[in-house]
Amino acid sequence: MGMRIIFATGNAGKVREIKQILKDAEAEVYSLKDVGLTSEAEENGETFGDNAYIKVKEIFDKLKAKDELENTVIMADDSGLCIDFLNGAPGVHSARFMGHDTDYVIKNAAILDLMKDVPDEKRGASFICHICAMTEDGTRYDAEGEMPGYIAREPKGRQGFGYDPIFYLPELGKTSGELTEEEKNAISHRGKVLRKMKGILEQEGILRLKQSR
Repeated sequence: MGMRIIFATGNAGKVREIKQILKDAEAEVYSLKDVGLTSEAEENGETFGDNAYIKVKEIFDKLKAKDELENTVIMADDSGLCIDFLNGAPGVHSARFMGHDTDYVIKNAAILDLMKDVPDEKRGASFICHICAMTEDGTRYDAEGEMPGYIAREPKGRQGFGYDPIFYLPELGKTSGELTEEEKNAISHRGKVLRKMKGILEQEGILRLKQSR
C-alpha cells in the first residue's frame, strides 16, 4: 500500500483545498468520509494547536484499534478568525460562534454588526491555521500559518467558505470569498501551513514529492 494521508475533516471545501496543495506529494489524500470514519472529538482546547491534536489523536486511536496505521499519516487542522477589535475573538471558537449549526451568512452578518462603527484602521484581523500530523509510530509534528487582513464593510464573493466573504485582503483588493481557488491556495493560512507541513514531512523522510518530468 502506498502512502496515504487521512485528513480529519468532513468539510468538502477544505478537502478540495488540501488535495490541490498536496497534489505533488506521492500520497493519496483521504477525508474521514473516504475511509468510513467519523469524529466525535470535543474541541475544548485553549489553542488551535490543542484542538488539532485532539482531532488527530482520536483518529490515530481509531485506526490503531483496527490495525490500519501502516503507511499512514493523519493530519488535522484547527483554524479560525482572530479579530483585533474583539480581542482575538471568535478565535478558537470560530466554528462554534453562535452555534455549530448556524449558517455563516448569519455569523458574518453578526460580526459586521458588531464592527459597524469601527474605523478602518482598527478592523485588522487574521486567519490562523494550525496543523498537527501524526505518523504510524505516534510521532507528532506541528506547524502554524497566518493570513493577515481586515474585516470588510460588507460580505462579497461566493468562493471559499465560512468567514471568507467578510475577510478583506488589501494587497489584492478583494475579500477571501472573491478569490479563485489558485489565488487563495497561494496566500491562505491553510495553504501556508500545509506547505510548511509538507516540507517538514519531506525533510523527515516521511513524505516524498513527485519528480517533475
